[in-house]
Parts: sequence; structure tokens; C-alpha cells
Amino acid sequence: MLEEREVLLILVLLTEERAEGVCRMQGPPLPPELAQDGDVVIGGIFSFRTGQDYVVNTFEAIPEVRKCKNFNFREFKFAQAMIFAINEINENPDMLPGVKLGYRIYDDCGTMDILRAALALVSGLGGEVSDENCTKIESVQAILGHSGSRPTIAFAPVVGRFHVPVISHFATCACLSNRKEYPTFFRTIPSDYYQSQALAKLVKHLGWTWIGVIAVENEYGLNGIAAFIQAAQEYGVCIEYSDAFSSSGPPADLQRITSKIQSASSKVILAFMSHREIKLLAKQLYEQNVTGVQWLGSDAWITDHSLADSEGHGILVGSLGFTVSRVQIHGLEEHLRGLHPSLFPHSRFVRDFWEDVFDCSLKATATGRRKPCSGLESLRDVESPFTDVSELRFTNNVYKSVYSVAYALDALLKCEEGRGPFSNGSCANPAQIQPWQVLEYLSMVNFTTPEGERVYFDSNGDSPARYELVNLQITNRGTMEEVTVGIYDASQPGSQQFIMSDTPLVWGTGHSEQVPVSVCSESCPPGSHKVLQKGLPVCCYDCIRCPAGEISNSTDSIHCMKCAPEFWSNERRDACIPKEIEFLTYGEILGTLLASFSLLGVFLTTLTTIVFYCHKETPLVRANNSELSFLLLFSLTLCFLCSLTFIGRPTQWSCMLRHTAFGITFVLCISCVLGKTILVLMAFKASLPGSNLMKWFGPTQQRLCVVSFTLIQVVICILWLTISPPFPFKNMILYRDRIILECQLGSALGFWAVLGYVGVLAGLCFVIAFLGRKLPDNFNEAKIITFSMLIFCAVWIAFVPAYISSPGKFTVAVEIFAILASSYGLLFCIFMPKCFIILFMPEKNTKKHMFRKSTNNR
Repeated sequence: MLEEREVLLILVLLTEERAEGVCRMQGPPLPPELAQDGDVVIGGIFSFRTGQDYVVNTFEAIPEVRKCKNFNFREFKFAQAMIFAINEINENPDMLPGVKLGYRIYDDCGTMDILRAALALVSGLGGEVSDENCTKIESVQAILGHSGSRPTIAFAPVVGRFHVPVISHFATCACLSNRKEYPTFFRTIPSDYYQSQALAKLVKHLGWTWIGVIAVENEYGLNGIAAFIQAAQEYGVCIEYSDAFSSSGPPADLQRITSKIQSASSKVILAFMSHREIKLLAKQLYEQNVTGVQWLGSDAWITDHSLADSEGHGILVGSLGFTVSRVQIHGLEEHLRGLHPSLFPHSRFVRDFWEDVFDCSLKATATGRRKPCSGLESLRDVESPFTDVSELRFTNNVYKSVYSVAYALDALLKCEEGRGPFSNGSCANPAQIQPWQVLEYLSMVNFTTPEGERVYFDSNGDSPARYELVNLQITNRGTMEEVTVGIYDASQPGSQQFIMSDTPLVWGTGHSEQVPVSVCSESCPPGSHKVLQKGLPVCCYDCIRCPAGEISNSTDSIHCMKCAPEFWSNERRDACIPKEIEFLTYGEILGTLLASFSLLGVFLTTLTTIVFYCHKETPLVRANNSELSFLLLFSLTLCFLCSLTFIGRPTQWSCMLRHTAFGITFVLCISCVLGKTILVLMAFKASLPGSNLMKWFGPTQQRLCVVSFTLIQVVICILWLTISPPFPFKNMILYRDRIILECQLGSALGFWAVLGYVGVLAGLCFVIAFLGRKLPDNFNEAKIITFSMLIFCAVWIAFVPAYISSPGKFTVAVEIFAILASSYGLLFCIFMPKCFIILFMPEKNTKKHMFRKSTNNR
């Protein structure tokens, strides 16, 4: 493409005539709109008129320069700022001494004619080049402009072939940072890359995650939205739709975009376009009565004063956008107000501008409706956008561009031989300054403006990025103006780059204070997590509550976190709280009931002991072996009391005590019952004629029997506690939401050995008692013991499956219930009938009665 342009350039500019040794320009030279001679000339390309009639070139003849229409006062102000800066430099004795700067400024609209102007600046104005004048330099040393990215993209690579620097004040397309494609391009405005980053941070800061993007259909717009979308995705912002159109495109494109805005759910739209496109879009939306939209604007239109004159501009009130900083240029207003047609007698635009401002005609004879100008007209008495210097933003960029070239030239002229930037430290020849030499010095420019702004270019020719965030508001004067509400400085650390001020904002949705909401899905509160909706962007999701045991403690969590093993999620699922530790306590109803029954058992046993003790000399008590009876009552008391060790928080000592105490006391109890059972059988056999069995089972043997049976259980318990004792254990498997604090058995064999030994003794006692169930009545305590052992065995047989299947603290409750039930069974079955006779039927508590009853049975 570049080679074709070079060929076209050569064919258009030069026709070599070897016979005469002269090169003549093809066609007449293109004169500039504004010009001033100088030792060094700087070119400028602006568009004083932005409107034009679009025609299709047939190339049957050389295309003529297209006629432009309308006025763009901002572009004309840019050109005058360039002239002002050049005059200011020429009057400064400390800068470029002995060198006068000149300028050639072209006014063209349309990419093709802007390219034509750039080629004219490169080639010069001479009609022919011969041997006599070939050393005279007529091309400019640098070109300032253009304001648009698209025209700049067109002419910058062509001009770059001639090593002529191009410095733009408004072309922001990030693509122009490509040094390979645009090696001589510089700009005093930040790249759209930084603007896109700033806009993405603004969107994120305001909580918008669902927006639409519309751009002008050219390199500026398409590259701008591409950079923004990439930056926005890094911040979790989703794009609902992205579209583009051109101001010269068919009306159907504009209608399509309008319909898309109407049907979209997002309420925020980024418009990456120029003032021409936004005016057309605002007008279309106004006609369709589309409201409630929050606009984000690029710097190409957000501060354009011509918006206030367009139809439907009220839709844009509340728009937010970044633009370059506002400054004051001292003396510029005086220069603008001193403009007069006599200063530029050959400028057609200045004449048209003057006639339009003062509504008069500069021609000798007035034509039409305008009267002749009196010659007393002055811009000092006129208030217009041209003379307004209260909002100098991009104009300052033009001012900095001129000074950048001047500083580069000044450094070039003041170069000391041996310290120059060229080969062997050489310097440029001041008499024959070449554009490529200016280009070398321009890349090293570094100065500070009177306002304290530092100006330099990085390796890509870009300037440092610093923006002001502006908000379009209706002022007290009833006009729409931009109000600064924040700043963005890319040179600062990440957290300090974007700072909002305290200035109240106006929102485009109609809310004066509340920030508009534009999200695909509402934020997921803590306690829930996001689940993406199928086929939609990541900003569209459902909020699902975290499962039990998991939490999310931040908004918009992607996943839930599991709590640590000893913690559980609270009801809101936003925090892990310590799991409730569960064990059988005295404070709960179950624990209170079991403790009460235990103490009641102790009371009844004590009461029985008192009754037996008070009647120990009676036949009934003496006949039932009072020593074993009192020992049995003592062991029952211990059985009732040992159940209390199962209630309360398990500790190392309580876990060892509860099972061993239970095993030993119950063996002691069963040993006493077994002793009484054997004693009954021995007593019956001894009462038969010729029997002397009682001498083999006297009191000493009875005591030894009880002690021996009990010692065996003690040995089992000691082995259990020595090898693998019970210990407190946090059971976190049984329940997910709470911890069961229980006593782990340690050695299961030890536990079942203790319980099995109790069962063996109980079974033995039951068998012996069952064998003596048909003895005479006064010996027939065996019936009562049989019944009590039947209850005891039934309780403990039922205990085993109940103990295994009971969850948590109910395991302990089952064990306590078995202890109490079996203890009450022994107490009631063995002692309550005797107590009833002792207390309520004393007539039966006699030897005569007992002997008679025994005789009757025989």
C-alpha cells in the first residue's frame, strides 16, 4: 500500500525532463490558507470547515479540491494558536536567536484533500526544481495536525517516507503508536489506550458491569472500542452490544443502532466518536423519544461546544468523559481579538469568517442581504466561541506542539560539535536543516510549560497521559457546559491514578444524586455465590446460596469456601462460627431427669438401708443374710452414683472413671446377689437331715466370693486403663453442624470385656436363682432374685443395640438409663417386698410365722 502511495506521489509531483535538466510539478501548486515566510517553516493542517458535499470521483479528470462548508471555530482557533506561539517564539530572544519561524497552514476537509495538503507541505511551492535552485529548501521541517485520527493515519506514513515529523494535537488513535508504521509521528495528546484504560476504571468505579458501546466506523472509533473492551474485561465489565456507524453512511445504520439502544437492558453507553456522529445519534434518539441513558464520551466530542447548538442535545446532559487538562495561555485572547482580514489578505476563509461574525460584506459593493463592512468592526467587542479562552484544552496541545518543534530546533542550532546526536558526535548544518535531523532532536525534547506541565515524548511518540473527568451539566446561564469532577493521571501508582472530586454530578438517567444502575445481574450478597447463566457473558449470573458448612464473606463471590473442621457456617452463610459442642449436661432436661432419677435411687437405697438397719434383729432381715444385704445396698448406692459420672463435659479423668466405676460397682452388686443366691441354695440343702453344707459357705466364704469376683473386674479395668484407656474425643463425623464431645473407648476389647464380665456374672446368678425357684416360701428369695436378674439381663441385652445405634449424647443417655433401670430393678425386686413386710406387715416378721409357712410348704 505504501509503495503504491509512493508511486502515486512521484507521478503526481514530478515529471522528469532529461533534455532540460528541470523537474516540474504536475499541475499548479496548492497555496496555503495562511502563510508567513521564515528561515525555518512549520506546516499546519486544520479543517476550518468540516462539512462537505460527498461526491464519487470518476477519475476521468484530475480530482479538484472539494468545497467545504460550515464553520468550525475550534479548528480556526487551533490555527491561530499555532500562529500565536510562532510569533511568541520569534519575539523571544532566548529561543532560536537569529532564526525566524514561518508557517504554512492549510484548510482542508476530507481525507483525500488533507493528504493533498500534506504532500504540498512536503514538496514545497516551487513550480520547478533546476540545478540553480536545487539547494533551496522549500519543504517544511515539521507538520502540525491533523485533528482527526483517520486523516492522520492516511498521510502520516506517506510523509514519514520523507522523514518529516508529524505532531498531532488531537489524533488519539492507539494505532498511531506503532513506530513501525508511523516512524515520524508524535502527539501532544495521550493515546486512546490511556483513555480506554481511564474509561474502564471509571465504569468499574461507578459499579457498571453491563454497558453498550457505539463507535464511529473508522480507525479512531474501532481501535478505541477495541482497546476499551480489552481493558473493561480485565475489570469484569461486560459489553451487551458493540456497533459502529459513519456520519456519511446510510440512514439505515443509524436506525439500526437506535433500535438496539431501545431494546437493550444496559443503561450506560460509551460513544467513541467525533462531534459529527454524536450529533446525528442524539438527534435520532431525541426524535424517537429515547431517554434514561447515561452517556460516556470520548475526548473527541465530550467538550465540543457545538453540541449545545445541535437538536436533541438535552439527551447528552449528564454525560461523563475524559479530556485533556484545561489551562490558560496568557496573551492568546488578545491575539484572537486582534484578528483582522488585513492581516491575511489572501485568506478566503478569514474573509468568510469576518463576514459571518459581523453579518456584513467586505466587497466594495454589498450583495444580497448583507451591508458593506464599515471597517470599524473588531472582535474585541464580540463574544463568540472563537474568542472564548475559558476552556483551553486541545488548543494548549497545539501550543505545546509548536514549542516542541521550537525546542528541537533550538537544541539543533546550539549543538556543540562532538556532542551531537549523529555519527561521531556530529551536529547538523544550520544552513541546511533537514527534517530527519529535526526528527532526531524532537524525540529528545523535554521541557516544562509556564503552567508547570512537563512535555516529552516516549519511544512511541506519545505524551504522558493526564485527563480531567468532565460532566456535562446545565449551568445557571441555561447552557450545557462541562464541569470537572475528577482527574486521571497514568503516571501515578495504580490506586492513585483515578481520583473523584467532591463536585456533585448530574446523571443522564435523570437522577440528580443516585448513581444509575447498569448491571446484567444484581450483585450476589455475602452468603451466596455466582453461577453463570448458560450462553450469556460472565456478568449475567444467578445467585445461589452457599451450602451448609460453606461461606462467602464478600460480594459477588465466585465460589463458596468450606469452613474449617471445627467451624460451621452461620445462618446467613457469610461467616464460619465455632461448631456447637454437644454433650449431656445437667442443664438440659434429659440430663436433669437422669440426674434426678439417679439421686432418687440413692435416696431410696439409703432409705432401705435405714429400714434394714433399724430392723436388723428381726427374723426377716436375719434370715436374708444382713451382711450381704447391706453390702448389696451399698453397691446399689454406688451404681446410682456412678451414673452421674456420665453427665457433664467429658475429660480425661471422667472418661476413665465412668466406665471403670460402672464395671466395678456392678460386679460388686452382682457378686452380692450371686452370694445371696448361693446362700439360699446352701441354706435349703443344709436344712435337710444329715447335711452340713453351711460350714463350707459360711460368712468368710461369702466375703471371699464377693471379693474374688470383684477383684477380677478390677484387674480387667487396670489392664484396660494401662494399655489403652478411654479419652475425650471430638466426634465431627456424626453430625456436620456440631461436634459431639464423647468418651472414646480407647480399647474396645477392654470395654466389652468389662461389660461381658458383668453379663457373665448376671447370667450365672440368673441360672442359679432359676434352679432354686421352687424352694419353700421362706427360702424362696430365689424367685425374687430370678425375676430381678431377668429384668437386669433384659435391660442389658436391649442396651447393646440401643448403645450402638444411638447418636451423640443419646449414647450416654442410653448407658445411664441401662444403669438406672437395672439398679432400680434390683432394688425394687429384692428389697421393696421385704420393706413392705417390715413396715406394713410386722406380724409376718416373726419366727413362728416363717417356721409355720415353711412347715406348710413341706
